[in-house]
Amino acid sequence: MSIQWYPGHMHAARKQIAETLAKVDLVIEVLDARLPGSSTNPMIEQLRRARQRPALKILNKADLADPALNARWLEWFRAQPNTAAILMSEDNKQGQARKLPSYCRELAPHRTGAEKPLRALIMGIPNVGKSTLLNVLMSRRIANVADTPGVTKSQQRVETGEGFILYDTPGLLWPKIERPESGYRLALAGSVGRNAYNEEDVAWFAVETLQQRYPRLLAERYKLEEQTLSLPADQLFEVIGRKRGAMLGGGRIDRQKTAELILTDFRSGILGRITLETPDDFLLPPEPLAPTDHSGDPEEDQSE
Repeated sequence: MSIQWYPGHMHAARKQIAETLAKVDLVIEVLDARLPGSSTNPMIEQLRRARQRPALKILNKADLADPALNARWLEWFRAQPNTAAILMSEDNKQGQARKLPSYCRELAPHRTGAEKPLRALIMGIPNVGKSTLLNVLMSRRIANVADTPGVTKSQQRVETGEGFILYDTPGLLWPKIERPESGYRLALAGSVGRNAYNEEDVAWFAVETLQQRYPRLLAERYKLEEQTLSLPADQLFEVIGRKRGAMLGGGRIDRQKTAELILTDFRSGILGRITLETPDDFLLPPEPLAPTDHSGDPEEDQSE
């Protein structure tokens, strides 16, 4: 099954973002540290490179991700041209949010003070924690927060009062997810609308991924014997259902409840600190961009 999700409000948001990029100095992209490659929006990456805008990549939910792979992914992003990267988690969100303007000014040092405010576009996939970050940064609720993707549907402009202007955008995916495994990872993280995937299929994918990458965590959570870990994913899925008591009459597995348990265990971090992919899964570099006529300098926003 190929997982795709691109509702109409995302198409409208993409057009608005393309226009906004002309008047900002940089892009802040909030990623999910558990799937940094799959949560990088290739559509926005292409647009910002065409406009020659630097990027600050925030690997959010780093406290739920594998610490060793957090370090590898930081190194991966920082090796890319015109790109900075930082980790962010619940225990350091407020401190990192306060530092955000200084991180951005390192990428756009020519924008200083009230006369030349620093203008940034902040974006990310649905349900990545962007709205929470924005609320922390502004020290008040200015963006709706929910566990359901697609809550924010329009762009808004906010000012921090320190010569820093943010253009907040809806959570955005892209018209076609090229890598099938990325679609499953996005669904597993809760960044895809529920109607776009089958929960049992995604739970099977989660079990198979954990068998390959984190068998110890899988065994500890579901009290599995070592020989059980080598079962095919669909059979191991049934074992987990029995272990967790997800049963119907006649000794049958409640497959829907089992799938929901596995997805919830991953999303909440109960399974442990897990990263679903490594930089080696994304070895092919981005396709080179065709030359454009865009100027490297942002167009002035006449509203300021």
